[in-house]
Amino acid sequence: MSEPAVSPPATDVLRAVEDRVLWLSSAIINHANRVRPNPSGLKVGGHQASSASMVSIMTALWFNHLRPADRVSVKPHASPVLHAINHLLGELDASYLPRLREFGGLQSYPSRTKDPDPADYSTGSVGIGATAPIWGAISRRYVDTKFGGAGTGRQYSLVGDAELDEGAVWEAVLDPGVAELGEIVWIVDLNRQSLDRVVPNIAADKLQGMFAAAGWQVIVLKYGRLLEELFTRPGGAQLRQRIDAMTNPEYQRLLRCDAAELRRRLPGDSPAIGALLDDLDDTTLTDAIANLGGHDLAALDQAFAAIDDTRPTVVFAYTVKGHGLATKGHPQNHSALLTDAQMRELAERLGADLDDPWRAFADGSPEQELCRATAKRLRRREIPATTPPPVPSDFGRTPTGTATTQAALGRALLDLTREAPDTARRVVTVSPDVSSTTNLGGWVNKVGVWSVQERPDWFADDSETILHWRERPTGQHIELGIAETNLVGLLGELGATWSRWGQPLLPIGVLYDPFVERALEPWSYGIYAGGQSILIGTPSGVTLAPEGGAHQSIKTPSIGLEQPGCLTYEPAFAIDAEWTLLAAMAQLGKPGGSSAYLRLSTRPVDQTLADVPADPAARERRRRQVVAGAYPLRRPDGAAVTIAVMGALVPEALDAAARLDQIGVPADVVCVTSPDLLHRAVRARQGHERADTWILDAAFPADRAAPLVTVLDGHPHTLAFLATINRVRTTALGVTGFGQSGSLEDVYRHHGLDSDSIVRAALDVTG
Repeated sequence: MSEPAVSPPATDVLRAVEDRVLWLSSAIINHANRVRPNPSGLKVGGHQASSASMVSIMTALWFNHLRPADRVSVKPHASPVLHAINHLLGELDASYLPRLREFGGLQSYPSRTKDPDPADYSTGSVGIGATAPIWGAISRRYVDTKFGGAGTGRQYSLVGDAELDEGAVWEAVLDPGVAELGEIVWIVDLNRQSLDRVVPNIAADKLQGMFAAAGWQVIVLKYGRLLEELFTRPGGAQLRQRIDAMTNPEYQRLLRCDAAELRRRLPGDSPAIGALLDDLDDTTLTDAIANLGGHDLAALDQAFAAIDDTRPTVVFAYTVKGHGLATKGHPQNHSALLTDAQMRELAERLGADLDDPWRAFADGSPEQELCRATAKRLRRREIPATTPPPVPSDFGRTPTGTATTQAALGRALLDLTREAPDTARRVVTVSPDVSSTTNLGGWVNKVGVWSVQERPDWFADDSETILHWRERPTGQHIELGIAETNLVGLLGELGATWSRWGQPLLPIGVLYDPFVERALEPWSYGIYAGGQSILIGTPSGVTLAPEGGAHQSIKTPSIGLEQPGCLTYEPAFAIDAEWTLLAAMAQLGKPGGSSAYLRLSTRPVDQTLADVPADPAARERRRRQVVAGAYPLRRPDGAAVTIAVMGALVPEALDAAARLDQIGVPADVVCVTSPDLLHRAVRARQGHERADTWILDAAFPADRAAPLVTVLDGHPHTLAFLATINRVRTTALGVTGFGQSGSLEDVYRHHGLDSDSIVRAALDVTG
């Protein structure tokens, strides 16, 4: 059980602060919509009702229970409450309060990287921000066991009840490892409304049972002290039963009733309830019907003090959407704005001034002293940043024979442990139960599996066991269940440790490439929130021929190209995979760094086709080109056509070029390793952004401009832009339909990726 962070403030002082938080959060939204000039006429937005339901919860938490090491993810639509609290604590200047959703002002939803207001977690993607503190807790523990200094502290999620509809929530809650995280606390704002309506059957009992079944402590905070006291009176038991049995819409309708209407509706057919209500004055009656636990500061304090830190906790706090506002409980209050008259009535009731909305508490007042003491208590110590260790650019080895880019991943990680052990120590790999099938087995055997506590490996003495599952706090691989959203959620938080605790990690997540699309939203969220990591999709494309359409990725190459904050590579050879992986790792764990996405393949390819230069200077030139996005693989005299190829289809492109040469149509072959970097270079040449452009001249020199055939195991539009470099005729080969099972030759022929198709395309484009 926990204790309040300090001696509890006087109730009347805390209520005064609560009132000011309600006023400020409402006024911030009002100013953005009704006061600030809006020449475009577009809706600005904001959520006064959704904020109001969280005011009591957040006031009790911040001003009585939070500690400096704690971190909080605030539900998206309550961002004005966070801004109001941080302003009262001196963390947000008053000049920002009129600037909600203004360019350069306060973001619509809390953002670690874009908001002038400090936020522990970015939210906005419903359900994703709620689960982020789970992965933050694992990341903190990982840093603390490996390097120390990450401390302790709870990880709070303030969750709207409608967020519990999101599948990502339950994928996280049900992961077996989460039950060990006692620092996780979710507080569910159970206001029983969604965007459009009162939810008829919120099924609170079912939700509570699901959390309990997952090993969580469940605290239900349903009624406030006024209602609880009424329940002890004659007729009180019937009143409780009557309210408990109501549907959500019926209860919400009572919130809109005056005292006379309540006396008519509330008793139902119970004379005992009617007699109880006859003893209440009108004010007490209307206050009582809205007296839910999520708005009772004393009840909230008691609930927070009862949190058991040995397991995750969820607090179901019953609230009223729009509590304290004229719109309270209305089914369509989600985006409703108070009128000017309603704002003036609210200001008068809360002791504020609509004409001077940001007025501070009086100097020396108990409220100001509480804010000052809270700010002092919550101030975090400055954490010195650790510079990531240098990442080698080349191990100096030239692969021979046949190999896959997927296998090159495992080999590169093992080489790193030998060539740069300090760097390798900061690598942490994550996968959703696919370690062995993505060639991480050797790495896992080498470094072990990370676990909060050491567990026995019961198969250590089994001679037929190839993958050794040694779980211990010193391990560097984290295995989750088969849930890609969990993997990328953890990946994003592991990639943010450099900015949270000053300890940079080099996180690498591996999953089957077709499921990158399933993981896309939380992956993008992690990048937006400042997480720097490497996501590796393997195996990929229709090259995974026997597996069939559901396991063949088509759109992922263009996803990598289009994702902000991320470099993307698709290497063709093992040496290319090594070089691009190392280059991507060098971008992690520092200000201005970047995430990366590598698309790998299980197709064995003859490594001599890479024709890696033996001369050290020429080798380094090749490496720089690989890392920059493309390199020439074949350049005959007088080329009549250029074949730009990516990834596993290089053998077909080279075969097609040899055949074209035999019929008098010499062909350049350019191996594209990053359509992303080439596209940036094209845009930079056009003046749209800043990027190096030298690679365009190296890979596609103007004096060799020729009709262009692009080919990749993915959607053809990914490389179609290459024709704009020299403004040449072009044709684009790729995959535009769902795949099917078959041999590699049959599948390539079906999609028009085989050598015959490339030869025909080259002849067509050259005329």
